[in-house]
Amino acid sequence: MEQRRDDDRRGPRPYPQRHRHIDASGALSYTAAPTPAGPAPFSPAPVGLVAVRPQTPQHRPAAGRRPLHRGSTHIGTPVRELDRRKGWEQRYLRTLLGSDLLVGAAAGVLVYMLRFGTSITPYTSTYALLSLALPFALLASLALTRAYDKRYLYVGTQEYDRVMRGGLWLIASAAIGSYALELPTARSYVLIALPAATGTLVLTRFLIRKRLHRRRERGSCLRRTIVVGHELAIIGLTRQLCRERFHGLEVVGACVPRGSDGRVGLPVYGTFDDVAPAVRAAGADTVIVLSCPELDGHALRRMAWQLERDEIDLIVASALIDVAGGRTTIRPVDGLPMLHVEHPRLSGGSRVVKELMDRAGAALLLVLSAPLLLVIAMALRIDSAGPALFKQVRVGRDGREFVIYKFRTMYTDAEARLAELRHLNEHDGVLFKIRDDPRVTAMGRWMRRYSLDELPQLLNVLLGQMSLVGPRPPLPCEVAAYADDVRRRLAVKPGMTGLWQVSGRSDLPWEEAVRLDLRYVENWSMSMDLLILLRTLTAVARSSGAY
Repeated sequence: MEQRRDDDRRGPRPYPQRHRHIDASGALSYTAAPTPAGPAPFSPAPVGLVAVRPQTPQHRPAAGRRPLHRGSTHIGTPVRELDRRKGWEQRYLRTLLGSDLLVGAAAGVLVYMLRFGTSITPYTSTYALLSLALPFALLASLALTRAYDKRYLYVGTQEYDRVMRGGLWLIASAAIGSYALELPTARSYVLIALPAATGTLVLTRFLIRKRLHRRRERGSCLRRTIVVGHELAIIGLTRQLCRERFHGLEVVGACVPRGSDGRVGLPVYGTFDDVAPAVRAAGADTVIVLSCPELDGHALRRMAWQLERDEIDLIVASALIDVAGGRTTIRPVDGLPMLHVEHPRLSGGSRVVKELMDRAGAALLLVLSAPLLLVIAMALRIDSAGPALFKQVRVGRDGREFVIYKFRTMYTDAEARLAELRHLNEHDGVLFKIRDDPRVTAMGRWMRRYSLDELPQLLNVLLGQMSLVGPRPPLPCEVAAYADDVRRRLAVKPGMTGLWQVSGRSDLPWEEAVRLDLRYVENWSMSMDLLILLRTLTAVARSSGAY
């Protein structure tokens, strides 16, 4: 018992066969024990994954931190770090509430003015009251569908799902309530105001989220994260979070198993037994536990008990790859949480709705863009010899071939010159891409920059051969080189835009492009399509990866 008290006074147990060091910034590190040949300091090999940000004064384990009490569930996490996280989260929530109120008020005022003008009469006073109540009814419906729950905010499509559910719930309630109670509700409120407000809510939330993502790219509004697991798994997760900083998880340290070398390119704060002290030393507010056999259910439960009182988020990473939360359900079986995974929705009623939306959207866009299409076609004929439209065989759903339509961006002898340029390919997969392709015309380069050359593909969407959103339509020679897993991309219709296009286009490596397309196939939803369409606008404006 005395020995245990002595150990508690000395703090967390040292990393096996390592000397513990605390530098001036308060960061804990380890060096290898001296060998007979002399002391050899342990230095994690640089793996090029993440630039570890130096600890700033507010991250030092100093007076702002509560003391560690071993044997209790209170681990002494820094108050300043939790307050910092809660501060930007509360500001973000207030921004959402304010924008939702503003959208509801604007929708109510506009529909009243369009329907009745600016005057208020005894007949229109009821509608004036409805216009005043609309923003509060909208907030109530969003709250009922949990559109303000932080687990659905910041990233992913579930926030937009819940906003659309809230709007549909309010539309249905207004229609049914007016009919059941025989209220003289104008149809313009049900058919114009509420759908317009719902669509505007999705757009404003997308813009607010994009602003948050830009701040995260600059290093703000991040959650300091400790990753617990084996070295290779830590390296893989760190690489992905470093590449996709919009998730808001900044990896500041790791805890690895006993006996491992700890070469993860990050500060190693100890073993699996040192997670709670590691959170305190690193000033972290989130712990990610990767799949590993050493951490069974009992160990995870004890870890959760240690972290719960200071509101440290505990995230358990599943071994499933690219499976969205909507496809998973946890059902307890005799006290054991069983994770049920549903198959992706590749057919059914929702796919019929997508088909109708694709064709209606393509027809509308063709009508609206007809003058632009005509101007581009005339300019192409003047710029260089050859037809304005370029036709090429591509592979669609279930391997069926079709003819794709695009504006011509290359000289007419481009296919004949392909063999002599094959050695200049800058892509690492089956695609052939050259950043400064000499076969591309001057106008074609400009059109590719803003994706104007793909507008004729609206004809393919109207014919049912493509979708507005989906994987990239491949060439037959590319499909012939596909591995078995990659052929999963052909389970749905190819799209004019998709996750691949809005995430970097040609700048992405082949492996990442395939992963994004497979993620779309496995987790498709109407809200995901809407989010991709909104992101397409910003991707085209940036013109990154377009060549």
